[in-house]
Amino acid sequence: MIDRVEAIKTGALQDMEQVKESRQLEDWRVRYLGRKSDLTQVLRGIAALSPEDRKTVGAKAGEVKKLLETLLEQKQQELGSIQVTAAAKVADSFDITLPGRKPQVGRQHILTQTIEEIGAIFGSMGFDIQEGPEVELDYYNFEALNIPAEHPARDNMSTFWVDALDEKGQRSMLLHTHTTSVSARTIETRKPPIRVVEPGRVYRYEASDATHGWMFHQIDGVAVDKKITMGDLKGTLYEFARRFFGTGRGVRFRCDYFPFVEPGVEMAIECAVCKGAGCRLCKNSGWIEIAGAGMTHPMVLRRGGIDPDEYSSFAFGIGIDRLPMLRYGIDDIRLLYGSDLRFLRQF
Repeated sequence: MIDRVEAIKTGALQDMEQVKESRQLEDWRVRYLGRKSDLTQVLRGIAALSPEDRKTVGAKAGEVKKLLETLLEQKQQELGSIQVTAAAKVADSFDITLPGRKPQVGRQHILTQTIEEIGAIFGSMGFDIQEGPEVELDYYNFEALNIPAEHPARDNMSTFWVDALDEKGQRSMLLHTHTTSVSARTIETRKPPIRVVEPGRVYRYEASDATHGWMFHQIDGVAVDKKITMGDLKGTLYEFARRFFGTGRGVRFRCDYFPFVEPGVEMAIECAVCKGAGCRLCKNSGWIEIAGAGMTHPMVLRRGGIDPDEYSSFAFGIGIDRLPMLRYGIDDIRLLYGSDLRFLRQF
């Protein structure tokens, strides 16, 4: 038993020489002074020894335990002083009299700012703001808007379909390709007079370039009342353009075709990059289309339960992402969806 105590002492002294940090010291303490250590087991077994051996082994084990506890305390002090010295060196490398660093404050993304500004402009003109589901039924995305299954306009909206089949075994749900689907729901659920704008994300399965993306933002609007005319539509969109871009920016309306309006028009704004001279962004035309609009087709009103003989309506859809591009001269829509803080901090 004496030899066992001596072996414990020798091993402890050798291992202590390898201790360089607090974690290693704690491991050493558990191994040699812990409740399950060999030395503790020896001390617990003394009672089973003969009276003569009990005296000898007890004295030796007590001496070794006291020695190891002293070594532990000395090592703790040594490591503590090393840590204090290291901390002091770090503190000496800083001038604590210097002012603190100003924390960076986050801000809204440029697209969020644009959406809120657009909502405020149309809100001041009497429009409510309404949102709708992004996963939409085929009926509201196409059929309710005068785009049946065989209509060629579907070819212009490559679609992300959801793997959900209707009772006929046909795909009936998709990521909506335009927020006009929310207009269809609005016409169906509200009674005239109606003035609503509907912002949201839309999805189209198409290649990305400087002016297109597979996911982008739109805001659609619809107004339904008695004696609404094309003049009301043009006045509303002109007023929006004046407030958002200022009075110096050119605005152009041209005839265009959309299945859910008749007649239909395209609204374009003078390119902010080339000032109408022609560039990559505007495809050398000097203009960038930002909205499709027109007088709501009578069939769309009738499907929503509104009598087109009593009420008339105009509708429009604006590509939100292109608005800050035109205002600030941004030449690539993909910059809006990047994470380059040098770009984002400008707004």
